[in-house]
Parts: sequence; structure tokens; C-alpha cells
Amino acid sequence: MAETQSPLLIKRYASRRLYNTETSDYVTLEDIARFIRAGREVQIVDLKSGDDLTRQYLLQIIAEHESKGESVLPINVLTDLVRSYTTQAQSVVPQFLAMSFEMLRDGQSKMMENFAGIPNPMAAMPGFEAMQRQQQAFMKSMMAGWPSAASGPQAEEKDDKSDELDQIKKQLADLQSKLSKL
Repeated sequence: MAETQSPLLIKRYASRRLYNTETSDYVTLEDIARFIRAGREVQIVDLKSGDDLTRQYLLQIIAEHESKGESVLPINVLTDLVRSYTTQAQSVVPQFLAMSFEMLRDGQSKMMENFAGIPNPMAAMPGFEAMQRQQQAFMKSMMAGWPSAASGPQAEEKDDKSDELDQIKKQLADLQSKLSKL
């Protein structure tokens, strides 16, 4: 991502041409999309009126990519967005979308950190190793019937894992019991 800096100011002239105020040249929608993909914030304003046109141009960039077959948004999401403009959900949708994309960005950066060899901050959490062992036992039990599981652990490891599996089954039964009471 780019360093924290002020948004790149793009001015739209009456001729509808877009002017990059930092480099003193004209830019296209694709240029603006490239700036954004590089992590730069962009603000597009009308030169004459001073109106902020950023939202309008960002939507136009999305529409152009979608029309070129670079579909990211499924039809049902687009339909729900259109519906949200005519319902009471309109106030909730922007917050939901913003939080969803923030979670996506966070997930992507955590994944990149893991690939970069940076230690997982969760590993320092108390009980993390036990939770990992339970997850591994659960996955092994789920895959027990699969052909690739034939070369599985030896007998003594199976005993340890079966104890963990029994604990997981008990915890799952307890959770199901609590849920049924609700």
C-alpha cells in the first residue's frame, strides 16, 4: 500500500477531460483505476463547480470492468444493491459493505504476512496450541474415510488422536444441547 498521504487530486474540465494535478497531465479512467490499485486515494472534483465527483467516477470504473467480462460482483449482489436504494436497508448497506471490505483487506494482509514468514500473532495466545491440535484431530477424523488417509498415523498416535476426537465430540454434543435449549 502507498504511504499515508493526501488524496491525488484529479480535476474534471468542462470538456470532461480528467487532469492529474500532481503530474500536470491528462488521465483516463484506466489510469485512475491503476492509481487506486496501487493503493493511492483519489479525489475527483469538477473544476467549475467544485463538486466531488469521485463516487460517480469510481462507479463508472466498476461498470466498465464489469462490462468487459471482469465480473467481480455476482448478479444477486447487484440486485440487492439496487433494492437497497429503495428500501429501509439503505442505511445499513453502506456500513455492511465497508465492514466486509475491511475484513477482506485484513484477511488478505494477514495471509500475506503468513506468506512472508512473519510469525503468527495468534501463536502467543494462551491455548492456541491446544486449539490447533483439536483442529488437526477434527480434520483427520473428517478425512478418515478418504483414500489418502490409508497411510495415516501409527497406532499409538491414533490413541492420542481418538482421545482428542472424543473430547471434540463431547464438546460438540454439549454445544448442540445448549443450542436446542435456546
